[in-house]
Amino acid sequence: MNQPTAAAPPARAGRLDSLTGLRWWAAFGVFAHHMTNLAPLPVFEVVGFGKYGVTLFFVLSGFVLTWSARPGVTAPTFYWRRFARIYPAHFVALLFAIPVFYSYTPDPAQSWVKPVSVGILLLSVPLIQGWWRDPVLLYSGNPAAWTLTCEFFFYALFPALHRVFARLRVRGALVAMTLTFAAALVYRVYVWFQPHSRAAEVPLPVVRLSEFVIGIAIARAMLSGWRVRIAPVWAFLGSAALAGWLVTTADRPAGNTFAAFVRVTKDEWIIFACAAMIATIAWRDLAGKRSLLRWRPLVLLGEWSYAFYLVHATFIYVARDTFGKETVSWSNLQWYAALLIVSLAGAAALHYAVERPLERRLRTWWDTRRRPAQDRQAVGSLH
Repeated sequence: MNQPTAAAPPARAGRLDSLTGLRWWAAFGVFAHHMTNLAPLPVFEVVGFGKYGVTLFFVLSGFVLTWSARPGVTAPTFYWRRFARIYPAHFVALLFAIPVFYSYTPDPAQSWVKPVSVGILLLSVPLIQGWWRDPVLLYSGNPAAWTLTCEFFFYALFPALHRVFARLRVRGALVAMTLTFAAALVYRVYVWFQPHSRAAEVPLPVVRLSEFVIGIAIARAMLSGWRVRIAPVWAFLGSAALAGWLVTTADRPAGNTFAAFVRVTKDEWIIFACAAMIATIAWRDLAGKRSLLRWRPLVLLGEWSYAFYLVHATFIYVARDTFGKETVSWSNLQWYAALLIVSLAGAAALHYAVERPLERRLRTWWDTRRRPAQDRQAVGSLH
């Protein structure tokens, strides 16, 4: 990744369809990770890295919101559009998840089923469950929805963050990104040395904010003309090498201080890897170069990815409740195929029946409601 020369013009905020395709692979990674609870594969340590699809989502969120931001959009309008985009599908997915993850008489053998508690369930309605570290509270309602607590926190801060970052150019944005990354590293190391301190109990929305801010910083730098002269394949290979090293050294004694440091701070290095992938892929789209991630089926899956993320765990645990957990085997790939098909069908239904139409209706309602006030202001300015 190289900085532009002083004469480099700002990048145009064009379409970045490859990032939509990338979003699908983030969702698929989380799906693969959760499938280990039903049908583990012999390489379950590698599959477990799928959980970092959430990290990719968070960095992407900051990048895409900054990239797509338009002047004149007020904070209330931004908040309503985010609510319209996220909440309807969440609420419907929650209704389907409750009978799967809650029971008045839970079976102790079904560790994922919790006793019904209206108070705990209600945490997931306004999406505040992620402010607690206790798993019973954190995974309230639809277990996958804890990430939406983080997203809503990020959205709440975005208008203010956007105003700050809008003043920055390439150097300032990259410095902000570096400082954010350094702060995340310092926090991780401090918690490593002080695991019982209050810092270790900081709520996840605050801890994960660095991922969102790094996404904002990358977008701001690119909008200001940052040239990313690295092909995405190198970002992919670097990420794969990092994952491979972490897997193969996981059981080694901590005799090497540097190796121990990297293992302890692996979450931050994976954030860096996700940031590198996003930057290189976005620049490839801007440069008009060929990208497999722009393949229409992948872009379509990326459009379904949010709905897929919301429903996949529910289907996985319905299957586990019905058939039990499988032993470790390559034959479990057939379970991956079956649950992938079922989850995609559910995601498509949620996307087309709830997510898209309700987002459109809610945005139309808001825009219609705001228009009379805007018209009055326009008329007043003429006198």
